[in-house]
Amino acid sequence: MMMRLFFVGLSLCMACQSKVVHEPQRFVNTTHQEFTLQTECPPGFELTLEGVCRLRTPYLNYQSLHEKGVGGLKTALPPFRDGFTPQQIDLGRYLFFDPLLSGDGTMACSSCHQPEFGFTDRRRQSVGNQGKLLARNAPSLWNSTFMQRLFWDGRAVSYEEQMQSPLFSPDEMNTTPAALENTLNEHPAYRSLFAECFQNQWEGRITLEQVYVALAAFQSSLVSLNSRYDHYVHGYLDALTADELEGFNVFRSFVARCSECHTPPLFSNQQFAAIGTPSPGGWSFDEGAAITMNEPSLRGAFRVPSLRNVGRTAPYMHAGQFSSLRETVQFYNSGRGHALREGEDVKLHWHIWEPRLSSHEIDRLVDFLNALTDESYMPVIPKKLPSGMTPPSPLYDPNTPSL
Repeated sequence: MMMRLFFVGLSLCMACQSKVVHEPQRFVNTTHQEFTLQTECPPGFELTLEGVCRLRTPYLNYQSLHEKGVGGLKTALPPFRDGFTPQQIDLGRYLFFDPLLSGDGTMACSSCHQPEFGFTDRRRQSVGNQGKLLARNAPSLWNSTFMQRLFWDGRAVSYEEQMQSPLFSPDEMNTTPAALENTLNEHPAYRSLFAECFQNQWEGRITLEQVYVALAAFQSSLVSLNSRYDHYVHGYLDALTADELEGFNVFRSFVARCSECHTPPLFSNQQFAAIGTPSPGGWSFDEGAAITMNEPSLRGAFRVPSLRNVGRTAPYMHAGQFSSLRETVQFYNSGRGHALREGEDVKLHWHIWEPRLSSHEIDRLVDFLNALTDESYMPVIPKKLPSGMTPPSPLYDPNTPSL
């Protein structure tokens, strides 16, 4: 009971530090609808005297980065990015959902990173410009602020670098730097919001650098560290059910060895691993990080994803090879390299072996993975946007079963 009271008190304390984000108030005049930006930080962040939002979580009190990679509880977070103003974060929220950022006004960042699907797209292949199917699906943006490299193949090292790929790719959002800058400047509501947000740098015109900052600010605020697993870590021992706790013990055991790559608290060691996933029928083999890192030994390797909110992000792997968590766990359990095409030269990660888990242990692992779900800091999806447009509808894959 004392531990329960401690945890509740801790949660209330954190809630006092940052209030829930509400939809910004809007005022209508005779010319166009005006928007205002939030002056408070999103949940999980505290507004400092310097006017910026700093992440607040009990994990900041822990020192060791990891405990030999076996899944220790009170482990510290990897380096992360914060320190944006509330206005920058809120402006980025509008931009993230606005199809104005695409060349033909049909796609937004949220088209592929949909909040209801863990900021993924629930597809085996993402859909780009004019319905073009892309080679991979969209990785989750939850906790991406902790990631040292972005994209499945790790080809970007910052939000600013990452966002330019989909924005300016002819296969994706298909705009150009000049077109994006000019289009935003044509909208008085956006000019007003950018002027409010970047007062000290405002010279009468929206710049690409300001767009990048706002989008980076919003993405850095997508933090998920308040799951029932986290409650357990911070001292509320009844937070996990008996089945979930059993699954956690399997997860960090030296038999399953899940936590050696999916290391808490991020549930990723941020390395690249070739695990031998099958290539979908008719697809050529995806070289992955071998191209990005110019390292042949990484042929078929991809960035180890975080497992936070993994229960929301089916289908799984870079090309959606598996439809369910249980199917994914079974893949790891079926033997080293069993799914590779004959003759493929892949240096499989040494953690990939044949743990021979029982059906019962696999079920418990799935139970635990679902205990990593936390969407309590979900941002408000705007119903209307400064451009006058509305957020695009999600693009569903008819070949992906409902999960």
